[in-house]
Amino acid sequence: MTTTAAYQVSHLDALEAESIFVMREVVAEMERPVLLFSGGKDSIVMLRLAQKAFAPANIPFPVMHVDTGHNFPEVLDYRDRRVDELGLQLVVASVPEALASGLVRESADGMRNRIQTPVLLDAVEKHRFDALFGGARRDEEKARAKERVFSFRDEFGQWDPKNQRPELWSLYNGRHHPGESIRVFPLSNWTELDVWHYIARERIELPSIYYAHEREVIERDGMLYAVNEFFRPRAGEERFKARVRYRTVGDASCTAAVRSDADTVEKVIEEVAATRITERGATRGDDRVSEAAMEDRKREGYF
Repeated sequence: MTTTAAYQVSHLDALEAESIFVMREVVAEMERPVLLFSGGKDSIVMLRLAQKAFAPANIPFPVMHVDTGHNFPEVLDYRDRRVDELGLQLVVASVPEALASGLVRESADGMRNRIQTPVLLDAVEKHRFDALFGGARRDEEKARAKERVFSFRDEFGQWDPKNQRPELWSLYNGRHHPGESIRVFPLSNWTELDVWHYIARERIELPSIYYAHEREVIERDGMLYAVNEFFRPRAGEERFKARVRYRTVGDASCTAAVRSDADTVEKVIEEVAATRITERGATRGDDRVSEAAMEDRKREGYF
């Protein structure tokens, strides 16, 4: 009697293989790709995938951070250390420099997420990048759920959700004219829980801000914001200390924390498995400006 060996691929292995395939396709098709790297968990996972995709060679493209100037110090420290460890070229697209030059103007509320877009597009034009790897996932937000893995952007960097290319059988079309570009999302089919399981499996170090710690915060619109140089309490808002962690990191003026005792990867996985609100929905004040806030920014050229 003969037996046939069963070949099974785990869920994480399948996601990893798909993401690595996407990265290799981009490097094969495009001339000047770049990976958007903020020091956040999704971009950290993308960096690990890029290592695996091109090992034993070095990662064959630079990384870029659109720096609002309102960063959490733990995240910036991690970004610089990781870039150093891997010997990567870091391109910093600086919002403070763009403000000083007059390219953008700061909004009255002090949030800088909206004005990242012209800074990003200026850096893309300056460095002639034709493909930008982003860490967006479809489970994060409604506008991102519409996005293809290869997201075509016109010569103005703008996204038209009605002008998406089919991706049947994982066949990706990177064709573009000079000045146009493609945003590429290797983690499109991952969930927040998948990301954390992968972090646990690969033993990936993250900035400490992702784990439970004590911070001075205020509560605004049902969210807990850390008091810092970029976010100050309004009249009547009370400061207090709470044990919190961050599910996502971005501009410190609009990114909130969640109450948590999860100080290990395993505890974070348990917590994420039980939640029913996405990390952006739970912690990003800039997404609450309007029902279509993210889609409006993406149409303008946001990641």
